[in-house]
Amino acid sequence: MSYIDLLPATARHDELARVRAEKKRWVEQRKNGFLRYREPSESVSHLRASRCDFSGDTVRIGGAEEIDPAERQQVLRVMRSFMPWRKGPFNVFGIDIDAEWRSERKWNRLRPELPDLADKVVADIGCNNGYYMFRMVPCRPRLVLGFEPYVQHYYTFRTLNGFAGRDNLHIDLLGVEHLNLFPECFDVIFLLGIIYHRPSPIEALRDIYAALKPGGTLILESQAIPGEDPVALFPGQTYAKVRGTWFVPTGACLRNWLKRTGFRDINLFCSHPMSSAEQRRTDWMSYESYEDFIDKERPALTIEGYPAPRRVFLKAKK
Repeated sequence: MSYIDLLPATARHDELARVRAEKKRWVEQRKNGFLRYREPSESVSHLRASRCDFSGDTVRIGGAEEIDPAERQQVLRVMRSFMPWRKGPFNVFGIDIDAEWRSERKWNRLRPELPDLADKVVADIGCNNGYYMFRMVPCRPRLVLGFEPYVQHYYTFRTLNGFAGRDNLHIDLLGVEHLNLFPECFDVIFLLGIIYHRPSPIEALRDIYAALKPGGTLILESQAIPGEDPVALFPGQTYAKVRGTWFVPTGACLRNWLKRTGFRDINLFCSHPMSSAEQRRTDWMSYESYEDFIDKERPALTIEGYPAPRRVFLKAKK
């Protein structure tokens, strides 16, 4: 069954089918860049996990005893081919994958504020490899649709869920800009670590508002600068060495963005400073990480001299 069949009648089904077909052709016709992910994924597509556990900090898919040594080496090669791993941790057929982000910490912060997901239609915008989607499984959603425009993450999730076989979890090569295809479709939308990468955050929030059902809930998590004033930093070229960072707001600024785009019952329920204990270099992500982004002599500043990042969490209703 396609996830389209699980969407409300309000979805623009014909247009969505056309966009999905275009994306499928785009991926399959790109031989050079995308084969590096597609071929490893296909090489283990026959493997299925007989047991999974999504209730703990580590997403566990299969046990070491379920595959033979040769298959284990093949799975290990495939998992390594999807590096760098940004979200985690995972354990796949006994292979520990220590990702850059200790994503369980973010999940545990937002978990007390989760709305009821049972039998709900949920979107995870910018879902990466699907760590948070798997963590939603014990909440029994009807559908979780991951929006993920990056082919690396797309194939990583497809491989993981190929092992796990969860038919209520789906991913597509879509971004925030495709939310107009889903008017009043979602009971809950997760927007975690995305809003500061949008050149027009207000437009993105308006699209999210329109994609929520009446009474629906947005869970938003964002990088932020410290301060009580409703302002946002607009970095010159990079922020913490990251290009594509546009506006880095305070929590108060984010609250105002939500209010002015129509949301109500806005609750900023968590704010904390970033640290290298939560985002760091590992064997599965060997590039620069948080400690390389911060001024070593002045840890309250980024390498560019901007205020070092915090993370803020907000919940709002349509």
